[in-house]
Amino acid sequence: MGAELIKPLVIILATSALVIYILGRLKISSVVGFLVSGIILGPYVFGFIKSPKEIELFAEIGVILLMFTLGLEFSLKNLTSLRRQIFLGGTLQVVFTLIIVALICVYFLNYSLQTSLFYGMIVSLSSTAIVLKLMMDRAEINSVHGRNILGILIFQDLIAVWFVLLIPVLSQDSSSLMEILLTILKSLLVVAGVLLLAKWIIPYLYHEIAKTRSRELFIITTILISLSTAFLTHEMGLSLALGAFLAGIVISESEYSVQAIADILPLKESFLGMFFISIGMLINLPLLYEHIVLITAITFIIIFVKLISSSMATLICHKSIRISLMSGFYLSQIGEFSFVLVLAGRYAGILPDFSYQLILSASVLTMLFTPFVILSTPTISEYLLKFLPTKTINRLKSHKEYVVKQAQHKLTNHTIVVGFGLNGSNLVKVLKTTQIPYIILELNAQTVKKHKNKEPIFFGDATNIEVLHKFGIKDASTLVVAISDPYATRKIVQISRIENEQLYIIARTRYVNEVDELISLGANEVIPEEFETSLEISSRVLHHYGVPKNIVLELIENLRQNCYRVLRTVHQPSKHLFPHHDILKSLESISLIIKNNSHWLAKSIQDLQIRQKTGATIIAVSRNGEYIINPQANFIFQENDIVMLIGSKNDIYKAYHYFYYGKL
Repeated sequence: MGAELIKPLVIILATSALVIYILGRLKISSVVGFLVSGIILGPYVFGFIKSPKEIELFAEIGVILLMFTLGLEFSLKNLTSLRRQIFLGGTLQVVFTLIIVALICVYFLNYSLQTSLFYGMIVSLSSTAIVLKLMMDRAEINSVHGRNILGILIFQDLIAVWFVLLIPVLSQDSSSLMEILLTILKSLLVVAGVLLLAKWIIPYLYHEIAKTRSRELFIITTILISLSTAFLTHEMGLSLALGAFLAGIVISESEYSVQAIADILPLKESFLGMFFISIGMLINLPLLYEHIVLITAITFIIIFVKLISSSMATLICHKSIRISLMSGFYLSQIGEFSFVLVLAGRYAGILPDFSYQLILSASVLTMLFTPFVILSTPTISEYLLKFLPTKTINRLKSHKEYVVKQAQHKLTNHTIVVGFGLNGSNLVKVLKTTQIPYIILELNAQTVKKHKNKEPIFFGDATNIEVLHKFGIKDASTLVVAISDPYATRKIVQISRIENEQLYIIARTRYVNEVDELISLGANEVIPEEFETSLEISSRVLHHYGVPKNIVLELIENLRQNCYRVLRTVHQPSKHLFPHHDILKSLESISLIIKNNSHWLAKSIQDLQIRQKTGATIIAVSRNGEYIINPQANFIFQENDIVMLIGSKNDIYKAYHYFYYGKL
């Protein structure tokens, strides 16, 4: 039995490694590699794996761990902030898809309304596993379009369960209607129950496990929580993926989420590959070859319908045409849960065998095309924007208000901050403190609404040259791009440099390998998050070992100036020249408060001769909440001053005695 399980795994891993290596050299996504491996290994080509069911268990575990990891990276607060995308955007996307597909099926194919709605349900769902995998690889989860896509995918996972329950109604088995309504109500209660119970139980459980200091127990418990929650929701009529996502959300609220992510990531990547391979095995190459024209036509119709419905839903929800187009392309495939609907529809008699094969083949093709579609989405969107009414944003109230203000007082020599997330908001605090004029451009309408009364923040897509003109790009001094959208960042830098050659442009990016391109497009400085984190860690390690501050700063600055690539040679004194690390270990410190009967009250440091008499040194005095560092000799102590001294243990003892008794 063991060999029967290991043999297909060995074949799968060997083939996948070879295909992914070859495609990787061609800079093609690993998702495509897994899908191609599935086609090669599947029953319709070489037949090494006779049935996808042989790896179905591994595939399901992969999806569970993907959703669990995604949940870990979010929180209940973040999920709540997506409620507009989930409930408004998700509802509109599904409804628009159902209407469009139903109209095509009824009026052009002469299908019944029940069958047409069934096809609409299949097409309305997108692939959570593929889209989230690609967005995580491209660091786009926290971008504006990434959050919008995530919200719609979450709604699809919720509605997919109800679609399965509606199949008996569409097959005219109306006797199960009451059961369906009860199950829908039960599903809502299950989601609420899982969140409430886990909020109390899981933090306590992790706290007790952390006491044992057993990493193995921590990993096992993390996997147990993700799988068991997924299993619980599945048994209650919901999807495995949704349960795993809820489990991740709950753990994200605790202080153990970072360690949980680190432990789960290697397992997630390994098992998730099995899911994509199992999908690739479903492609029936002989059938595809025989009906290539028909299947290709169905595939492109599906992609077009999904593009239209998802873009329309996002446009209503978000009001940005570029974000709408990008969301439409990202969601243009058919999802893995659609296969469940296809199978259920076949058993219910809604879907004939031939239609089943056509839909199955077309669905897998949409998944296979997805990495290429997403890769070319920015270019295609940019091209389509030339033919679309992008001036829609000019009709926004906040934009009109700004135009009026601009007419009264034109901004010059100001800073344009693109993005009001953590980085943008921290920068604004600094600009406000130093009284540097600034304006903020943000594509999240809710963020604009929340801060518009406190900050000069406006809804606008900075990739649009007209928007930049309205906000004074030609007269600005500095542009800071602090968003999580790699394509938008490149576009903003490029057009801003063309419009203003003197503009000082600072861009934030996720990875070091994006620095060179942004510099070539016109950025003066690029701050890669992963590298800055490594510099901060390096700085603190050197500080711990007593490396002089100026040497540390010189090392760090050389790295930055050389485009984060080459460490220039800097003379570094040997370790024995940094003695203060050992000296600091032998020092003691003490804090003393001056009271009305103190011997030091109303006397200066010079009068008291504290260092000469005790050997201790005053390094700081706290007065009325303010700190006076290294006070001068003529500094006079006042009541309630808090004095901090440093010295050897014997020096501190003398200072303590001198403070209380006025003599040694």
